[in-house]
Amino acid sequence: MNLIVHPFFDIDTCSYSYVLANPGSGTCAIIDPVLNYEVDSGDVSTVLADQILEFVKANGYIVEWILETHVHADHLSAARYLKQQFICAQLGIGERVTEVQRRFADSFELEMATDGSQFDRLFKDNERICLGHSCGRVLHTPGHTAACVTYVFDHFAFVGDTLFMPDYGTARCDFPGGDARTLYRSLQKILELSDETRLLMCHDYAPEGREYHYMSTVAQQKKSNVHLLASGSEAAFEALRIERDATLDAPRRLIPALRANIGGGVLPGWRLEPGLKLQEMAGAVA
Repeated sequence: MNLIVHPFFDIDTCSYSYVLANPGSGTCAIIDPVLNYEVDSGDVSTVLADQILEFVKANGYIVEWILETHVHADHLSAARYLKQQFICAQLGIGERVTEVQRRFADSFELEMATDGSQFDRLFKDNERICLGHSCGRVLHTPGHTAACVTYVFDHFAFVGDTLFMPDYGTARCDFPGGDARTLYRSLQKILELSDETRLLMCHDYAPEGREYHYMSTVAQQKKSNVHLLASGSEAAFEALRIERDATLDAPRRLIPALRANIGGGVLPGWRLEPGLKLQEMAGAVA
């Protein structure tokens, strides 16, 4: 396919966003774009999203897709902002996002549609997805959330929060709708990909002070993922995850992230900087 991956890193949330480019057709997909949000002040800006925007324009790419691997709870999505810049791009997410919307729209008392209509495409398991003349598929990989998916293009797989680098392990499962046994089965689906498949992380937390990394391989995960090696069975993995999840704090951006991301990345009344055409998007959660 000759696809190329360009990572973009947000140090505040330890989050990776990606541009997956097909130079042969001049097309690209933007995956898991981050909107900058300062918890203490409530300030919102598009610093990272604008880096992606400028990169895409500088290379003359046509954005065909803006893809979310799941409804993020630790950072706000810039998907809706970027969709406004690239109006022909389709915003896609897994079809079970409707379950997440129903759950959290009720929790936050939001008046919003819960049929996934904020997104252009709701992907089914194993659905075909094309980028230019190159095609991949969408794998449902729930467990961290009910709506998690992995986008597989040739030898690249964008795994969202399902997997981390081998020395950090796997996703937490204690959010509403999460389930450790389901995650274990999703991990097996990813590990069934070829050993050479490059797994693109949504986060890296650089344990022991090492450098940040955004990519591993299936072979590396099989050999050294600390949670997979320490468990070895579905029941043991569930016990490990339950014990670990009980020690984890809630993400600092949890409430604003979920409120925004179930609607594709916008909260009522927001004005994003610098000088963007978002006046008409105030109240656009619905």
